Amino acid sequence: MATILITGANRGIGFAMARQAVARGDHVIATARAPESAGALAALAEETGRITVRALDVTDEDSVAALAEATPEEVDLLVLNAGVLNSYGGVADAAHDAEAWRDVLMTNVAGPFLVTRALLPQVERSEGKKIAIVSSIMGSNEGAKGNAYPYRASKAAAVNVARNLAIELKPRGIAVGAYHPGWVRTDMGGGGADIDVEESAGGLLARFDALSMATTGVFEDYKGAGLPF
Repeated sequence: MATILITGANRGIGFAMARQAVARGDHVIATARAPESAGALAALAEETGRITVRALDVTDEDSVAALAEATPEEVDLLVLNAGVLNSYGGVADAAHDAEAWRDVLMTNVAGPFLVTRALLPQVERSEGKKIAIVSSIMGSNEGAKGNAYPYRASKAAAVNVARNLAIELKPRGIAVGAYHPGWVRTDMGGGGADIDVEESAGGLLARFDALSMATTGVFEDYKGAGLPF
């Protein structure tokens, strides 16, 4: 049985990963910005007895520190899933304002870094020693399409964070990967997306299982296909 900590586990892909992980026998530490509003997560925790729900705002260093202090467990797999997409258009889109940029970059880039740094001791003393950053094919420079600027830039930076962590943490035996979950039917992906959350979550968990020191630094999709940077 592994212990998996998943950020942003109150809905969408994060919730589906938590549900599938406990179904196969893992223990999940599931974080949400407002646990008191995460009714479905609380119900799943009560039903399974394998989920510990903890508060976390990945953009708030005090919140991150509080999570680390509240987590005495070893963490075999740290899944950095929390993310936001708040503006979609081209360069003239007024929604790409400074506040939108700050929100996206702090959540999607600084968040994974801050949480990783705070929880490194728990990961390093585990048997699993894995860190997975949920990025996106939208962060591939080769796949640039000239829209959703803050989100695309943030996901490119998230891959960069993962690659640098993979290099720095390799001597400590910690494997790090970045992953594209697919175009998923969620609040973020929309109803016209290609796949449902169950397919994405199952694929991601399989990829995390396959992550090793031999593949550390990987950037791939939920099916295991390598992606261009």
